Amino acid sequence: MNPRVLQEAVSLGQKLRHIFVATSDRSGLPHVAAASQLALSPEGRVEVGAWFCPGTVANLQENKRISVVIWNPKKDLGFQLLGETEKVEELAIMDGYAPEEEKGPPLPQIKRQLTVRVEKIIDFRHAPHSDREE
Repeated sequence: MNPRVLQEAVSLGQKLRHIFVATSDRSGLPHVAAASQLALSPEGRVEVGAWFCPGTVANLQENKRISVVIWNPKKDLGFQLLGETEKVEELAIMDGYAPEEEKGPPLPQIKRQLTVRVEKIIDFRHAPHSDREE
């Protein structure tokens, strides 16, 4: 894994604030979530923050493997960060009281941060591309 490419990917994610997180359960059933916060920790880990839905959190309890995608569709330029989730932290908790929302499906109540050890970075774009590491 190239640290310069990792910094480039994180910088693009911070600029775009449009990040996808793919997880799967123990059986391999996939789930994709969106996030808007991305940072690089001093230890070289990627930190992804969002009000993740319960499916993402449940998957990470069973299967720590993860893909984080940062993609600029206008320029068709992006990165796929492949690795393992080392930590799931709770950053904020809603009080759960929203009478106007009671009629719809329940919304995520906890903002979380995922700490990911990136093992491989590959190109991500709509145009034909290789899965070789950057």
